[in-house]
Amino acid sequence: MVISESHLWYSYSQNVSITFLFSSFTGSQGSFPITQNVTVAEGGTANLTCRVDHNDNTSLQWSNPAQQTLYFGDKKALRNNRIELVRFSWHELIISITDVTLSDEGQYTCSVFTMPVKTSKSFLTVLGVPEKPEIAGFMKPALEKDTITLTCNTSGSKPAADIRWFKNDKEIKGVKEVNASGKTFTVKSTLELKVDRKDDGVTITCRVDHESLSSAPQLATQVLKVHYAPIVKIIPPPELPQEGHYLTLVCDFNGNPIPEPVIWTKDGGELPDPDRMTVNGRELTIAFLNKTDNGTYRCEVSNSIGQDNAEYVLFVYDFPTTLSPSTTTPPQTTTTTTTTVSIETCAATSAATPSTTALAFCSVLNAASENHKADRKSRSGAICSGISQGASRRTVKREQRHRQESV
Repeated sequence: MVISESHLWYSYSQNVSITFLFSSFTGSQGSFPITQNVTVAEGGTANLTCRVDHNDNTSLQWSNPAQQTLYFGDKKALRNNRIELVRFSWHELIISITDVTLSDEGQYTCSVFTMPVKTSKSFLTVLGVPEKPEIAGFMKPALEKDTITLTCNTSGSKPAADIRWFKNDKEIKGVKEVNASGKTFTVKSTLELKVDRKDDGVTITCRVDHESLSSAPQLATQVLKVHYAPIVKIIPPPELPQEGHYLTLVCDFNGNPIPEPVIWTKDGGELPDPDRMTVNGRELTIAFLNKTDNGTYRCEVSNSIGQDNAEYVLFVYDFPTTLSPSTTTPPQTTTTTTTTVSIETCAATSAATPSTTALAFCSVLNAASENHKADRKSRSGAICSGISQGASRRTVKREQRHRQESV
């Protein structure tokens, strides 16, 4: 009998390797084991599977990188509580390794005990899980315009982990440094950041990305605290200040630490009328405004970093005494055609010392007529003229009675 043998190794993917070992015998056909490469994170469970399509009741065997037999068929050969049988048949042998460590990494062999023996290799890759990162370098509040240096460290990764920085949701660049420690790596990233008042309360995040972290990345956060001097402005009410009204000024500011107390002054001195001028927190309220309240009011605040102030110049306006223009046309009591009489006629015809009441009513008519058309102006002029003449006649009669009584 002539026996010929040939060996063909064929890899059909990065993670799957098949070893074909052809043996030709007169009247017999060989069987070929199939295995896959396995990747698992440290502490996880690795399942090693070996299958054959054709097997004449020939036992399958798994052995470790040290060529120690783990299982021969369904018989455990190596005492190791972490290695267990998952499934066995003449066509399949599956074993599991629990709580995988870095030392478990290597090439495992599945063998079919035909003549000759046929084997297939499965490489077990163990990923080192990076430890939770830590941020260092921020011990106390920073001052505005300071440059702070933060470092983020993580160890135990295999391969080396990647570190990324975020300022709130925006990614920022750091400088990464990788050092090997046995089979694992320690990764360190340094971030330099110049801070201002807008950075107070901002969250800095160090994020560790690694293929072993399938569910979520590892995170470490640091909330920045920035101290800065206050900035002050005074917010007045929208209405013009008028005599008899109330006025409230608001001293608006920000600063860290919070500035206190709020100091209000007028024209460089204390508030002159504390009975009417009251301070409540940030607010200054002045009751019953009058002309003596005119002046420059200052709000001043300070904290341990600095101080600031703002000023408001108060001018109290007269309370309006002019009557509002009337929208009602006075009743027309005459059909005179003096339509050319102007508004000034009222003032001219009242020269004969009319009564005060007549003059006042005349003024009202003058003011009201300013907002009406020319024909209404002429009517008010005529009415005004009539009132003035009547007032003059009454004045003459009073003088005559007064002389008669004197006689």
